[in-house]
Amino acid sequence: MKTCLIVEDSGVIRRVERRMMEALGFTVDEAADGLSALETCAAGLPAVILLDWVMPGMDGIAFLRALRALPGGDAPRVIFCTSQSDVGSIAEAAAAGADEFVMKPFDQETLAVKLSDAGAR
Repeated sequence: MKTCLIVEDSGVIRRVERRMMEALGFTVDEAADGLSALETCAAGLPAVILLDWVMPGMDGIAFLRALRALPGGDAPRVIFCTSQSDVGSIAEAAAAGADEFVMKPFDQETLAVKLSDAGAR
């Protein structure tokens, strides 16, 4: 079974994303911010990361840059789940190593398409 790490500061959104990912056949772990997500990744990299942009402590871009610098950190497929929709933000995330983007709010069907587009299904 594939693994997923949900990195999101909202507990409600984490629960919704968890249900979607489990329904798609993933085993799910959660982190409420970039720092705890980085600790989780240092212990073992997931196949997929659903990543929020705006979080306290370490935001999504800083986490993504740190992830990609880890040994093997290029392997997880990272999908930014965000309300950031301007072209500059998307370009910044792509340059940092994001594989795909999905705008909040989204449903399970949209997430499944984005996972497929990112090569994670």
